[in-house]
Amino acid sequence: MKKLKHEAELFKAALLAGIEYAEGRKAVEFELTDSAKDKALYIYRLLVHDRLISPMPEEQLGEKTVRHRLATWYAHSLPEGHPLLE
Repeated sequence: MKKLKHEAELFKAALLAGIEYAEGRKAVEFELTDSAKDKALYIYRLLVHDRLISPMPEEQLGEKTVRHRLATWYAHSLPEGHPLLE
């Protein structure tokens, strides 16, 4: 797993985009008390279910890999030349 240059910022943006996607799809309503870890895992599983990203084996499914996977998913949706991709 190659670390992205702006992975932390990409993950934060991916989490916001994922929350918007999940709530827009009426799949879930997140509470303010839900942890980022729980939100990230739910969004990952929803994106896998909707076939927007490919699944990882369960034994590799950890907080760090889910964060990386969401950051990568979001990075692919950004236009070329975006500051987070440089």
